[in-house]
Amino acid sequence: MKRSLISAACCALLALSSPSLYAQANNPAAPVSGIDLKTLDPAVSPKDDFYGYVNGVWTRNTEIPADKSVWGTYIELREIAQGQLRGLIDATVKNPGKPGSEAHKIADLYTSFMNDKARNAAGFKPLHAELARIAAVKDKKDLPALLAYLQGNGVATPFSAYVAPDAQDPEQYTVNISQSGLGLPDRDYYLKDDDAKLHAVRAKYLKHIETMLAMSGDKAAGEHAAQILDIETRLAAVQWTRVQMRDPVKSYNRVDFDKFAALAPAFDWNAYFTAAGLAPKASSAVVRQPSFMTGFSETVAAVPLASWKSYLNWRIIESYASYLDSATVKERFAFDGTVLRGVPQSEPQWQLALRFTDNAISDAVGKRYVEMYLPPETRPRVMAMFDNFVASFKDGIEQLDWMGPETKKEAQLKLAALKPKIAYPDTWRDYSSMQTQPNDLIANVRAARAWSRQQNLAKLGKPVDRDEWSMTPQTVNASYSPALNAITIPAAILQSPFFNVKAEDAVNYGLLGITFGHEISHAFDDSGSQYDAKGRLRNWWTAQDRAAFKALAAGLVKQYGAYSPVPGYHINGELTLGENIGDNSGLSITYKAYQRSLGGKPSPVIDGLTGEQRLYIGFAQKWRAKLRPEAAIAQIKSDPHSPGEFRAKGTVKNQPGFYEAFGIKPGDPMYLPPEQRVIMW
Repeated sequence: MKRSLISAACCALLALSSPSLYAQANNPAAPVSGIDLKTLDPAVSPKDDFYGYVNGVWTRNTEIPADKSVWGTYIELREIAQGQLRGLIDATVKNPGKPGSEAHKIADLYTSFMNDKARNAAGFKPLHAELARIAAVKDKKDLPALLAYLQGNGVATPFSAYVAPDAQDPEQYTVNISQSGLGLPDRDYYLKDDDAKLHAVRAKYLKHIETMLAMSGDKAAGEHAAQILDIETRLAAVQWTRVQMRDPVKSYNRVDFDKFAALAPAFDWNAYFTAAGLAPKASSAVVRQPSFMTGFSETVAAVPLASWKSYLNWRIIESYASYLDSATVKERFAFDGTVLRGVPQSEPQWQLALRFTDNAISDAVGKRYVEMYLPPETRPRVMAMFDNFVASFKDGIEQLDWMGPETKKEAQLKLAALKPKIAYPDTWRDYSSMQTQPNDLIANVRAARAWSRQQNLAKLGKPVDRDEWSMTPQTVNASYSPALNAITIPAAILQSPFFNVKAEDAVNYGLLGITFGHEISHAFDDSGSQYDAKGRLRNWWTAQDRAAFKALAAGLVKQYGAYSPVPGYHINGELTLGENIGDNSGLSITYKAYQRSLGGKPSPVIDGLTGEQRLYIGFAQKWRAKLRPEAAIAQIKSDPHSPGEFRAKGTVKNQPGFYEAFGIKPGDPMYLPPEQRVIMW
């Protein structure tokens, strides 16, 4: 594949994992620190508040942009990637090529989103056919086919059905059924009557539903809004908590299609599975939350059909609201953006159009992104760094004093089988069957959703594609898949500010290298550790070692549960456990990998800082962030990641190397007694 080069700022080479490679990019006699020295606060001691020491100046001088709920290093990199994508798509719109080509489809998707004149003229008319379909329903027995139809069009219903690798047989795909159907971020927003903030959000949500229904032409919007909130509250009451859903064993419940009637008798499952295209290709499904399905059935039986029709009308309107006329988009943002996340101003329309286009035809965009912005030598250099981390993790397993040899052997097998997916996939998805229109946004939304649904359903009966990517190259993130035992590191994360081509290794390890350590650690966190080397949900632990693991995990739960990012709201240590294990174990491995890269030599002192100090400073700079209070509450309630400040200072407190690097002693606020420190791996 031919790839062009861009400026060093956008296509910086990855952190180099050995002095010899490093010397190719820098003058080894005069290495440059990658630390952002301007953010260090000389008035704060790293022994007192490490996050404040590293990011104090930045925190004081930084305002969250009016169109953002959070701002920080991660978001800065995403903005860089967004700018790259904008240049890519602008060029494609100017030269879209032949009708039916991928380039032409990219142009159609983007320009249809930007066409305010067509969108405003259409108003709610593009939804009339679907709303009429609901109005025509005369009996609850018609609900199964209706839900299947809506799901096929990307509309959220009380449960979702999708195809994914079978956790008990990871070489085969299976149907999964999971709870869904709420409009607020978490069940607590419906059920916590003693929380004034959440109660206020719920009241505003009811008013928002009423307003949107009235805008659609509903003459009884107030009555119907109350019906909708009632159904969502009933569903919330029987949903599993996010902590409960983290248990992969309890979430694996194989149910034959002909047994669904016993689990949820008020719903015609045979009609649903046929209409959804799941039968006869499949004859069973994994039910993620069985008690929810029973509760859903009871809600179907208890709630009148008229209320269900109101609820499904709302699900359609909410699903398409971002793609309708300007007034509807404004009202949706007023609630979803301002009420839920505290954001006073919407992002510019080009950014929203870009995100829609990217999501709709991601691999076509990704292919061009790689061609424009990724140097061809990046991949092999990333692999060299990845191999360094795997070797360090391997040594770390052997050094564990809480794990016995039998479990260590299994852990080493899993680590050896770990598959890295770096920068971009080797095979791109084919969009030839997707039909797009230059000026019909809703038609394009439906086309993209239908294509995605058919791609997912087509997997049934086929062996699992272990090379498939769950992220796109242009995504600023990374992931681990327990079913595939694979790590994905997309191209967009492989650039400044996570990597600085002019900097020596220490800060690059702390900023970017931690991503490797973090994702590798996910293979061995509280959830990932229940899957074996082949991605099978299997207990490969001795009882004694598992008990030791749980005891260590309980220590992390307690640590993070004590942090309160917003007064009155504490981090849920159980919900964030997997990510906290990833951070703590990942930083431990990052330190070891950096030491390995030094080849036994002492780290260089630059700007008065040792390499070890720069590594930890880089790590804390990576997680610098400011959140609006509303966004912080939503994150605490629904996100398995701790807010950035606590990912930084909570993690370093557990690191022996941190104490040595900064001379942390008993009595210092950053000191944690050794018996309270937790390093899982």
